[in-house]
Amino acid sequence: MLYKLSGLLVLSLLFAACSQTQETTLANGLRVIVREDHRSPVVVSQIWYKVGSQDEPEGITGVSHVLEHMMFKGTPKHGPNEFSRIIAENGGRENAFTSYDYTAYFQQLEKSRLPIAFELEADRMQNLLLADEEFRKEIQVVMEERRWRTDDQPESLVQEKFMATAYQVHPYKHPVIGWMADLQAMKFKQAQDWYQRWYNPANAILVVVGDVKPSAVFAQAKQYFASVPARTLPTRSDVSEPVQKSERRVHVAAPAEVPYILLGYHTPVHTSVIQNKDAEWEPYALSVLAGVLDGGQASRFERELVRERKIAASVDVDYSAIARSPGIFAIDATPANGYAIADLEKAIRAQIERVKNEPVSAEELKRVKAQVVASNVFSRDSGFYQAMQIGQLSAVGLDWRLLEDYPKRLQAVTAEQIQAVARKYFVDSNLTVAILDPQPIDKAKRRPSTHMRGGDVR
Repeated sequence: MLYKLSGLLVLSLLFAACSQTQETTLANGLRVIVREDHRSPVVVSQIWYKVGSQDEPEGITGVSHVLEHMMFKGTPKHGPNEFSRIIAENGGRENAFTSYDYTAYFQQLEKSRLPIAFELEADRMQNLLLADEEFRKEIQVVMEERRWRTDDQPESLVQEKFMATAYQVHPYKHPVIGWMADLQAMKFKQAQDWYQRWYNPANAILVVVGDVKPSAVFAQAKQYFASVPARTLPTRSDVSEPVQKSERRVHVAAPAEVPYILLGYHTPVHTSVIQNKDAEWEPYALSVLAGVLDGGQASRFERELVRERKIAASVDVDYSAIARSPGIFAIDATPANGYAIADLEKAIRAQIERVKNEPVSAEELKRVKAQVVASNVFSRDSGFYQAMQIGQLSAVGLDWRLLEDYPKRLQAVTAEQIQAVARKYFVDSNLTVAILDPQPIDKAKRRPSTHMRGGDVR
């Protein structure tokens, strides 16, 4: 039963998982983290490069994602698209994704095929062929991807404009896929320089989860990756977003059937408070608060705004405590028929005020904590998502052992702490609002909806 998973069982499951996780670092700086999971004879291999769109300077936004595409264009040993063909021929699947904070590549294979993934990844880590002709073709693919996922998707346009308004200085203001003008002007040499600068074993983390023994994986990692030379990493620019002083609002006029609203508050993440004992609890309280507002059918938004008052067709909360830089607690919503955006915004903000003024009841807090913790535990039933959790934490600069304390820290969140973070961060001067104003649709040009936030997948 999802909500009756005992705290003791949760902790024992997590401790067992973490106790079977080991790591080492090769001489060239490559970090290797291995978690044993012997429930099925498969293995997940992921390599995370600690570079994403927030590292991109003005003028070449999107270069991390473009390079992700180019990583499948071959080496002297393996021709264009051979990587994907070899993995498929060995019964595996593979892909890659780029985010604000990192770029990652993954394969899932039968356990005996792990050396194939290692050989291919080590090869393209140092021997990628970046031909100008291939680059010119692929940049056209990326620009079409941007048109499909963003330019032709009204909600995506609102999300993009929201980020560019909420952030004035920090690179989170730029879309992961890049601005179209930068993609149009991008040169092959810029992608090549990006590869030489950041695709370095000292800037990478290899995560393996599956039916393996850590000692054997460490030996295989050394066999295939040890010969990749390490290079000096460039100094990262440390850009902090200034404190927002007043509410910001932006409207986007685009062809759409219904209006849409996105509200967001600047909030801390684990990396921004990890050294501050007085505030390190805040991301946990925000995570529980997200569950109070949008944690399934019994959550406040779903129960009160969608089902009871029927003022909203949908209301969703998006908050992640795992990022390299402070993030956004975002609420996006679509009004139900007969209601205006102003009505829905008023209702959402009333719910926020309620959280600030009324402590969450003990019964509600217990239910939400059980749901949040159980969701995290059951996500670890998948080897892929176990690797994702380890890789994401490590790539943003956190210790993967944070997973051990996660349930305990969530269970320790109090109603008073939820009120405290709401009162501290959910204030008008810290709020950005983006609204979609629907325009007539040319149905001949309409494309299917795609809803993605914070990353791009090849």
